[in-house]
Amino acid sequence: MRVLFYGTPAFAVPTLDALLGHHDVVAVVTQPDRPAGRGQRLEASPVKRRALDRGVPVLQPTRLRDRRWPSQLASFGADVAVVAAFGQILPPAVLAVPRRGSINVHASLLPRYRGAAPVAWAVIRGETETGVTTFQMDAGLDTGPVLLQRAIPIGPDETAGELAARLAELGAELLVETLERLDALVPEPQDDAGATLAPRLRREDGYPDWTWSAARLVRLVRGLNPRPGVVVATRAGRLVIWRARVTPGAAEPGVLVAAGDRLAVGTGAELLLPLDVQPANRRAMLWDAFLRGARLAAGTRLGIPGAAP
Repeated sequence: MRVLFYGTPAFAVPTLDALLGHHDVVAVVTQPDRPAGRGQRLEASPVKRRALDRGVPVLQPTRLRDRRWPSQLASFGADVAVVAAFGQILPPAVLAVPRRGSINVHASLLPRYRGAAPVAWAVIRGETETGVTTFQMDAGLDTGPVLLQRAIPIGPDETAGELAARLAELGAELLVETLERLDALVPEPQDDAGATLAPRLRREDGYPDWTWSAARLVRLVRGLNPRPGVVVATRAGRLVIWRARVTPGAAEPGVLVAAGDRLAVGTGAELLLPLDVQPANRRAMLWDAFLRGARLAAGTRLGIPGAAP
């Protein structure tokens, strides 16, 4: 089958690899190169790098809504389009280009978690199960009829990044099965009444509300790892909390308190004990190592960026 592939981040690479092993990928469409790192040099997406390694033509539209794109995409003669975390909404004229339509590989059990960040929000909201859905795309936001789904449990300490890596492999397998069975599958409409949204993550989503329970805050830490991270302000500067756990105790929300031989943070219920943290412009380190260098003590208040700690 001749496939036109849309994808950008690392999540999409296993699906592209699976397609390259089973079908004729006629072109890859990915987001334009973005500035990255301290030098802000332009960096190609993981999907672009894999496509170039395999000699597949790469297109990088700034806006697929520009009128020239449907005819340019049609010139590749694709039977079907496959979309995996592309990063732009495909307009109807683009969706209609392949003769068998466009299929999306989405990292949730639709209709739950429609949107740009389904993995992160599933973790943040305390789900114990998620999965992958392949569906026939329409003009809505992840609203098209479902083709296949597979569910997996979410580990109690699993981060969004770790979960996304597992879902990426599952999605690749499910996509191959979907294309193999495409003639026999009967798309099932989604139940809009059961829909939930997973909007794009903002930096502000990582500013903790210390009146939340420690368990809820730990889910936030897990869900925002590897990006954008839970960020706090300390007298020693900005600090990203990458891993944390709940520990017994009580203290004023946002205030450091002794918890055995360690320091934890007061919350609305129990204490949050950071495990892995990263000071601004430095590498990640253990919480205890940070405390030794920062010389923070019990009674210190942690704030959010832009506010005094």
